[in-house]
Amino acid sequence: MITLYCIQPKGFNVGNDAIHLALRHVLYEAFGRVVNIISLPATSRYESQAKAGLTARTIHEINQLGHGVIVGGGNLYENGELDVNLDALKALEPPLMLFSLSRGRVYNRRDQLVPRTDAMPDRIMKALNDRADFSLARDDATLAHLRSIGCERAELGGCPTVYLDRVADRLPPIPKEDRDLTLVSIRNPTLMNISPKRQAGVYDQVERTVQFLREQGHERVRLLCHDVRDIAFATTFPNVEYIYTGDVYAYLALLRWCKLAVSFRLHATLPAISFGRPCINISYDERASSVMHSLGLGSWNIEMVGKADLNEQIIDRYRRLDDLAAIRQRATTVWQDLYRKNMTTLGKFAAMIVERENSEAAA
Repeated sequence: MITLYCIQPKGFNVGNDAIHLALRHVLYEAFGRVVNIISLPATSRYESQAKAGLTARTIHEINQLGHGVIVGGGNLYENGELDVNLDALKALEPPLMLFSLSRGRVYNRRDQLVPRTDAMPDRIMKALNDRADFSLARDDATLAHLRSIGCERAELGGCPTVYLDRVADRLPPIPKEDRDLTLVSIRNPTLMNISPKRQAGVYDQVERTVQFLREQGHERVRLLCHDVRDIAFATTFPNVEYIYTGDVYAYLALLRWCKLAVSFRLHATLPAISFGRPCINISYDERASSVMHSLGLGSWNIEMVGKADLNEQIIDRYRRLDDLAAIRQRATTVWQDLYRKNMTTLGKFAAMIVERENSEAAA
């Protein structure tokens, strides 16, 4: 039986759980069976336990019990939330895959894209990729940066959440009252990678969006929170109910059965579109925009920071919702190509693990 360690983002955001669920699905398919997956947080920053990341302690355990290790998916390059001990990394024995990791720039107060101050240093990113047997970047911007620092073996892998429609039949039923909701997927603006001035305008934009949707006949509008930190923002809207669940299955079921999603959250947008639901996406940093473009959805993406009026763009996309089906259909060609790339790479990863285990058994 194969045991894999998965070093993943854990914390407040249910979107990370959606990525991990999608990763499990592609792993089972690539290995052709259920494999043991031991999930560890990428950092101990948000956890009570000290065991996290690729540290001396975790690498020792992986060497003792693991047949392979996967780091990802998530934006661990971008926010530097992966604990790495480079000296211990040299002692890692099982095969290592970097899966669907992203790095993107953020907007400063002058609306210019700049690196995050807490981004993973290039030297660590390079060391990880040099040690990795396989490296799949989530989007084109990440891949370009990896190539710029000499990570020539990195390839584009996309985001596995676009394949969540393959597990839609495993999602739980939800009460009739919670079907056909119009969901506005929000983020607390203090956590958005935009200037304070633009953060201050997010409340008004959400309020205008809700009002517009109600004028179009959407009586059951709810604010969808991904993160407990979103709740404080959601409670400032006195006339709109909010929904929060830390259960990834219930969260995805809400998106599967929604009437419409207007999303400031990439990992509400991608599952919703995967399920074939009408969705309007608003990106506020390079990470989200690059993923949308890399997945063939760039023409439907709305840039929060730009010359065009945000409210007018949301209204425009609403009036052209019928166009989304054709855009999604064209994008599925891109998704299929990326899926084959994922399966091929994971297949090589699996073969490397099996070959290593056979060699050890023969010895």
